Amino acid sequence: MFTFDPIYAQPTEAEQEIWEQVDVVLKEARTVLDELRAYKGATQAIREAIQNPSDEGLQEQAWTAVLPLVGKLKTFYQFSQRLEAALHSLLRALTNETYSDPTQHLEREQALAKQFAEILHFTLCFDELKMTNPAIQNDFSYYRRTLSRMRMNNVPAEGESEVNNELANRISLFYADATPMLKTMSDGTTKFVSENKNLPIENTTDVLSTMASVCKVMLETPEYRSRFSREDTVSFCLRVMVGVIILYDYVHPVGAFARSSKIDMKGCIKVLRDQPPNSVEGLLNALRYTTKHLHDDSTAKTIKTMLQ
Repeated sequence: MFTFDPIYAQPTEAEQEIWEQVDVVLKEARTVLDELRAYKGATQAIREAIQNPSDEGLQEQAWTAVLPLVGKLKTFYQFSQRLEAALHSLLRALTNETYSDPTQHLEREQALAKQFAEILHFTLCFDELKMTNPAIQNDFSYYRRTLSRMRMNNVPAEGESEVNNELANRISLFYADATPMLKTMSDGTTKFVSENKNLPIENTTDVLSTMASVCKVMLETPEYRSRFSREDTVSFCLRVMVGVIILYDYVHPVGAFARSSKIDMKGCIKVLRDQPPNSVEGLLNALRYTTKHLHDDSTAKTIKTMLQ
């Protein structure tokens, strides 16, 4: 069993070009997370404007407060598109026919495997923050309602040019999902498989199942775990493990929970259950509510019970 270095893996010459392209996106991902953590919303201004509909001053204050926030939400949405493109680049590299099996790909392209892991880590971090911040959807809903009212009254609206109606619809759909970034990555992986029909689906699912297995072994084996030099490496590996399980469940015809699955779901859930409860509830919920096949008849009762 090999392990990949989730923190320090460096690109080889063969990986360098793709690694540099993806690295630009991952640097931006860190900024996106910082901005999302700092996102306070315009809840108070919106509430006062709604409670006092005839007070033009309060309407103006709420609109002024919401506009820059909508700009941020638009940026996050557009970033999700760039992240999906980066995911496709990594999948192409990690699933091509250069090596005969996924273990060889992951062993010899550790820097790309690490970037794939970082995308999944970011994805779950983004969605955890989004789920705990109701202001995001409220702000955007208020923006759309106000814009619609301005149009009906033929009032010129600053900010309309920044988010046209078609883009507003797409952004609205994005944030309406409980886990928007995970949905983007799941849809993106499914799209990658359907667009590359000449590539056996196993090339993709085997990379995902191997990464899940590597993370599980690294987390459950004291010898490997003792090598983690940073405390956050544990949460990194846990998020990556859950992320690849969800992608596998979307892409594989029978999913991650079936008996024929190449992912040891009982083992993975046990690893999650063995962590301090408060630290993994969000990840357990991701398995409960964002997977595709958990409630299929083919899922063993013991697995369903473990996730109750």
